[in-house]
Amino acid sequence: VQLQASGGGLVQAGGSLRLSCAGSGRNFNGYTMGWFRRAPGMGREFVAAIRGDGGETLYADSVKGRFTISKDNDGNTVYLHMNSLKPEDTADYYCAAGRRLSGRLVTSRSDDYDFWGQGTQVTVSS
Repeated sequence: VQLQASGGGLVQAGGSLRLSCAGSGRNFNGYTMGWFRRAPGMGREFVAAIRGDGGETLYADSVKGRFTISKDNDGNTVYLHMNSLKPEDTADYYCAAGRRLSGRLVTSRSDDYDFWGQGTQVTVSS
């Protein structure tokens, strides 16, 4: 599975961005999809995850209420809607796909994800 993340950019604090993650012609319904981020000089941090059927989501406390993870109806693209962005949200954002329990396991553990895309950079200015 090859994942392609896009949608990053430069935005002022309080602004919004939408990140997208598309597979190589693959439907994600059998995969848990997650977003992670890595800020400069920091380790990888879980952001959000969605179950394969879209029926359950999980968020890091730092983004809860501001970010929303979703999938399109065909299950081919996963989105991360980011609102009320803060300078501390500045990071490279990565999407990932996991096959645990055929996509029914919603998890924040990076070890539970089997495929990773390249990062898309998000910079939030104060």
